Amino acid sequence: MFKQKGMFPFKHLLDMPDRCPVCNQKMELEPGFYYGTGYVSYGLSVALLAIIAVIFGLTYGFSYKDNSVFIFMGIGFSLLLLLQPWLMRISRVLYLWAFVKYGKGAAITSHE
Repeated sequence: MFKQKGMFPFKHLLDMPDRCPVCNQKMELEPGFYYGTGYVSYGLSVALLAIIAVIFGLTYGFSYKDNSVFIFMGIGFSLLLLLQPWLMRISRVLYLWAFVKYGKGAAITSHE
């Protein structure tokens, strides 16, 4: 789906071909189509932070007597920062999946 398999260099992280090499589906349905992926990425980030909070709460615990909230924030935001390239890519995949239907009822064009 993306032109490069890996995450590096970041400059070309979200480069996509004009059309899918398998089904010839246009990758950008309209100009600015992928602006909505910001909302998907935000939702994934919040869900991931909630999962990290549950794991942190069960293993380390939250307390007002120590700095556990700040430790959680450091761990959580560091993980989100490290996983951001992956989250950006997966949000594009999910966004395209939501708007383009595949399967028996979908019309798939052949290669030209």
